[in-house]
Amino acid sequence: MPSVRFRNTLLKALNEDEISRLRLVPVTFELNHEMAAPHRPIRHLYFLESGMASMTSGFEDGSEVEVSTFGFESVIGVSALMGSKKSLNRVYTQIAGHGFACPIEAAIKEFRLGGTFQYLTLRYVQAQLDQATQSVGCNAKHTSEPRLARWLLICSDRANSDTFKMSHELLAGMLGGTRATASIAAGSLKRRGLINYSRGTIKIVNAEGLRRQACECYAVIKFHLKNYAEFETNNIE
Repeated sequence: MPSVRFRNTLLKALNEDEISRLRLVPVTFELNHEMAAPHRPIRHLYFLESGMASMTSGFEDGSEVEVSTFGFESVIGVSALMGSKKSLNRVYTQIAGHGFACPIEAAIKEFRLGGTFQYLTLRYVQAQLDQATQSVGCNAKHTSEPRLARWLLICSDRANSDTFKMSHELLAGMLGGTRATASIAAGSLKRRGLINYSRGTIKIVNAEGLRRQACECYAVIKFHLKNYAEFETNNIE
């Protein structure tokens, strides 16, 4: 494990001893791989190296709405380090990839040492709160089309790809609307020559144009997640 070159933002900031204590196990995340489910115990932290996962909030009618996304910057299951025993939400893979699982007991033990892992984990939690706050404002302020452009760019950044499978149901859940709303927004971006969308597969064909179409929230969210691991090691005792 010490010879592994990590892509995950938090893991690549840790030294070999810290990595060893986390007892990481490589995991392949297939499409729809479920990492957490409501009211089930949190048994692992997950660190994505590639791919993307979504956290959803469920409702009595069986519908789900996306409330957060996870990529190579992320730590999935971090609420367990703050005292939570069970997950409140569902977390599953939207874009297949790979990464590592860490037994929650090892993560809690390392967290309580008060070193780099704890520091960066707390910084990540703050970045996630910033992302959530921005997303709430975005959903209230911006229309479906710029929000979809923002979300597709985030998907592309995290999957390191310009092509991915997205059903109408998934797009509707992301937008917090109906299939019709998702189809109209995607159709508008397609007519502008920014994406191709056919049979559930989306391809970004003009990334720069899509960035111009996206709302301002894309740059804000990207900044927070990109920079949370920038820190002064001599400030950590």
